[in-house]
Amino acid sequence: MVTDLLLLHTSPVHVPVFDALRDRNHPGAVLRHRVVPELLDRARAEGSASVTSALRELLAEAGTPVLVTCSTIGATAESLAPELGVPVLRVDRPMAAVAVRTGARIAVLAALESTLAPTGELLAEEAGEWPVSIVTHLVAGAWDRFEAGDTDGYLARIAEAADRVAGADVIVLAQASMAGAADLVTGPVPVLSSPAPGLAAGLAMGSAL
Repeated sequence: MVTDLLLLHTSPVHVPVFDALRDRNHPGAVLRHRVVPELLDRARAEGSASVTSALRELLAEAGTPVLVTCSTIGATAESLAPELGVPVLRVDRPMAAVAVRTGARIAVLAALESTLAPTGELLAEEAGEWPVSIVTHLVAGAWDRFEAGDTDGYLARIAEAADRVAGADVIVLAQASMAGAADLVTGPVPVLSSPAPGLAAGLAMGSAL
């Protein structure tokens, strides 16, 4: 059965990334992309609760399961699923589930400060009764590179920050846009990113309907 999944993005850079993952790992799956940058802009300025109304409207119109690729607004989107009757998954949830089972000492890297709290809360939620220690790191200057379109510089900054992490069992790259940095990391600590496991789980969610 061909799966139809809507991906809700806050940046157009995610579209080719997820299409490439689909082509490599899930041929035949149908991905529909909706890019709404203003959701992240508003969430950064006013808090994630400020986008609840806009998300409710977007999700109600979806008609299919939704994978939300923005970590800042993912929790808000997931919280609306029960009232709307629409399956919604934040892209970083499967990654978080792996992280808490990889080791108790988790380092979180993010390029946006607004992503740190939602990611930490997600990891704590996935850990449940498992004792974990979560240390967050904001990668200075990385987001400026991203906004300037300097993808190589953005990923290099993140990889350098990951290589400096000490005392961790696993490193979590909090934003989907950071995934490419995992291939640049030279240190021994495992590095997890969200796009591949998130897409797989999103498609599985759709197939289960």
